[in-house]
Amino acid sequence: MAQNHPYYIFLALLAACSASASPNPLPDDPACTATDRVFMSRAFELARQGVASGNGPFGAVLVKDGKVLAEYHNRVRTTTNVTQHAETGLIATFSPKMDRATFAASTLYTSSEPCTMCCGSIRFAGIGRVVYGVTESQFERIITGTDETNHLGSKEVFARTAPQVKVLGPLMEAEGLIEHEKYWPTHSNPSRPRTNGASGR
Repeated sequence: MAQNHPYYIFLALLAACSASASPNPLPDDPACTATDRVFMSRAFELARQGVASGNGPFGAVLVKDGKVLAEYHNRVRTTTNVTQHAETGLIATFSPKMDRATFAASTLYTSSEPCTMCCGSIRFAGIGRVVYGVTESQFERIITGTDETNHLGSKEVFARTAPQVKVLGPLMEAEGLIEHEKYWPTHSNPSRPRTNGASGR
């Protein structure tokens, strides 16, 4: 049959390789600054700490006037609490210690784009500015092994629910993607099963 011809086998293999290829990093948001890069580097470091402690590759840093107020990394696996994303964990831990004026004047740096749950926490905490590293659709492609991520971006979420929140990103995405590419091929995510049968926030 034609499908068994070496040419068609080659095309099938090529398509499979393309589907599993690493996503190409997106360019930095031009509105991000050199200072934003400094704190994003710290968010990536926290993401690596999360992995080292047995959790997912996500970190968050809250900064006001150039000073770090709070840091957190994902703790979903070690706490078995699905709400312990880096952003929600940071807000839940530190919001009793901070007033809304402080949150409003702060920037939250997240190693990866906040999911819709984290967007809700950011909104209700009153955080005024968010900068994320890796776009969610990009790391979802790594998790699921498909381009069909059905992605709802944080910029759209905030535009519809809290337009006063300024959202920038991606920033330094190439660096952040490295952590996802190292982590997800050997870890599963029940909420985002892989389409290729391999184990896969």
